Amino acid sequence: MDKERIVQELEFKAVRSSGAGGQHVNKVSSKVELYFDVAASKGLSENEKERIYTKIGIRLTKENVLILYSDTSRSQHKNKELVIQKFLDLIRSALTVAKKRRKTKPKRSAVEKRLKSKLKKAQKKSLRGKPKLD
Repeated sequence: MDKERIVQELEFKAVRSSGAGGQHVNKVSSKVELYFDVAASKGLSENEKERIYTKIGIRLTKENVLILYSDTSRSQHKNKELVIQKFLDLIRSALTVAKKRRKTKPKRSAVEKRLKSKLKKAQKKSLRGKPKLD
């Protein structure tokens, strides 16, 4: 993954943020939308693109474009920084390869300890019952 090249491929669009805010929110476009075309990206290898399709494919449009937005700050520049950071974190998490799980068996001492405690509990509960009259 070529981070600098990918950041250059990003497209941004400033739009008006939704919600309450009075007069100011109706005049200023502070919400930032980020568009990233995964298929046309030259900063990603084919293997990385496939991994992105499988991991975050549900977040892509039909044209394989990832759309993210940020409207948490009042500043357009701050929102742009936040959405870039969100994008990089998402791509980084999609490209990480999980460790392969190895099957393990519990140790004999752990099994014996579990069975002893189980037996002890069963005996304690059996003593709670009504006494048998023989």
